Amino acid sequence: MFKAVISDVELLKNVFSTIGEIVDEVVLKVNKDGISLRAADRAMVAAVDLKLSSKAFDSFEVDEPLNLGINLENLISVLKRASAKDKITLNLKDSQLEVKLENSSKRRFVLPLLEIAQEELPQIEQLEFQTRAEVNGEVLESGIEDADIISDAVLFKATPSAFVLKAEGDVTQSELTLEKENEGLISLEASEEITARYPLDYLKKMIKARKISDVVKIEFGKDFPLKLTFQASDKCTLSFVLAPRVIEE
Repeated sequence: MFKAVISDVELLKNVFSTIGEIVDEVVLKVNKDGISLRAADRAMVAAVDLKLSSKAFDSFEVDEPLNLGINLENLISVLKRASAKDKITLNLKDSQLEVKLENSSKRRFVLPLLEIAQEELPQIEQLEFQTRAEVNGEVLESGIEDADIISDAVLFKATPSAFVLKAEGDVTQSELTLEKENEGLISLEASEEITARYPLDYLKKMIKARKISDVVKIEFGKDFPLKLTFQASDKCTLSFVLAPRVIEE
């Protein structure tokens, strides 16, 4: 048995809509602590890691750990039908996921559960990063949008005193610099200069998660994967890992 009720509609919408930008099918792992998932895109360039705590829900009941294979496009389409005043109920019923939207009316949707192969995924928790920063999400989104008009990739640079995003075209450049005294840079840990380049098409999708958190935790290393983490208090942690774009000299 699994039944969960949530009134924070926007949290649920924003979490799954952003994940749906990267992957199309996921296995939701449900246990007494909440709902989690880890999945990679088909190109194995990016991975997503979600922990949606039972504390995010008004009520959360599950008898035993469950794996629910879901088509995200179907789930997102249903969640988009919910208004901010609705309560959403997720209920496992007859080997299907029932989604109820209740407010002044009651609406019900039924989604099939899929058999999804559990592929080997990157061990995100084992990645060892050389530098970390916490940045205002709106500022980071603006820097990514600036870079997108210049190039298809952006350079992340951290020094002991600043965090920088830089993009270069044939004759044009964009640069966002956040020094330690800038309000947009909340914290920075870097013992030396570290640089890595990442594809902007993925970053533009990932930064949409700033809707769930004002602060983005950034972790990376020289020509090493990038990890972006968005945390909504004790309710939700959503992380993305992105492979670097390495330019061979």
